[in-house]
Order: sequence, then structure tokens, then C-alpha cells
Amino acid sequence: MTDGILTPDQILTAAQDVLRRYGPAKATVVDVARALGVSHGSVYRHFPSKTALREAVTQRWLEESHAALATVMAGDTPAGVRLRDWLSTLFAAKRKKALDDPELFATYMVLVKEASQVIHRHVADLVGQIEQIIAAGVARGEFAAPDPAATARAVFDAAIRFHNPAHAAEWSLPGIEDDFAALCDLLLLGLKRR
Repeated sequence: MTDGILTPDQILTAAQDVLRRYGPAKATVVDVARALGVSHGSVYRHFPSKTALREAVTQRWLEESHAALATVMAGDTPAGVRLRDWLSTLFAAKRKKALDDPELFATYMVLVKEASQVIHRHVADLVGQIEQIIAAGVARGEFAAPDPAATARAVFDAAIRFHNPAHAAEWSLPGIEDDFAALCDLLLLGLKRR
């Protein structure tokens, strides 16, 4: 229920609750409006379609999941430490979402498949952050990478088991932390300037 002016944030919060309650197959804009105590037209004034609303929910979820990456990016630690911290932070955020609320995570898995443009932009942003870390490492003489952009994409792809939701079932297996540490060690060894 709103208490005055309806905001996009209120709508997104209600949409998330409705998606959790009904699932992505059954949740409607009317359900979101009902949860807010407004007409569905009020929701459509902020989000012109059900697809736009679902994409906005997905975008919000991704931003919340990865908010801690900004802290890593703001740091000024050596590139190897920073890259390991970044990968660890991403893995921890994804794993927390998957393990803490599996029903909502399953809902987001459906939404992520629908929101391809949101996902493409998101992945590009993540790869761009890795590229910044690698480029800083090259500039400081810590890393050897003739093409930081291509190297960043390779690092992102190499770590896919630890951030792609398709692998979420593996994130609670015994030894997953050791596997993650071994991957980080290998990546950093490959990047290290000789």
C-alpha cells in the first residue's frame, strides 16, 4: 500500500514480492497494482509493459547482487589482490542470493532468460570492471596483458562456474572454495609479469 506518490522503487519492491508469491508464470501487473492498492494504470505510468517491469526487477536484482563490487573497484590495492577480491565478491554475492532464497533465485533465473538486453549490458559492465583492474595492473607493471579487454573477457569466462547462475547447484558442494582458490591462483599466475 502506498502512502502518497507512487514511486518506481515501490513498484519494484511490490513486483519482487508478487513474483516470489506467485512465480513468474502467474504474476501479473494487476497483482502488483493490487499489492500496492492502486490501479494497474498507475503501474503502467512508470513501466509501459509487463516486460519493462520484469526487466526493471531483473536490473534491480543484479545491481543489488553486485553492489559490493563498487567497494572493490574503489580500492587501490595491488592488481592481483584486487582481482582476487573482485572475483571473490562476485562469487559470494551470487552464492548468497542462490542459497539464502532459492525460490526467489529460481524466479530470477526465469527473468534473466527473458531480459537478454539487461543481461548483455550487465555482463559488459562486469567485464569492463575486470578490464579496469587488469589495465591498472599493466600500468603498474604487475600484470602482462597486451589486450586488457580480451584478457578481461577471458578471465570472466574462465570464472563462469563461480558466477553464472546455471552453476548454482555446485556452489554448496564440498571443495567449492578450494576449486575457486585454485582458479584464482591460476589466473593470477597467468597474468603476472615475468
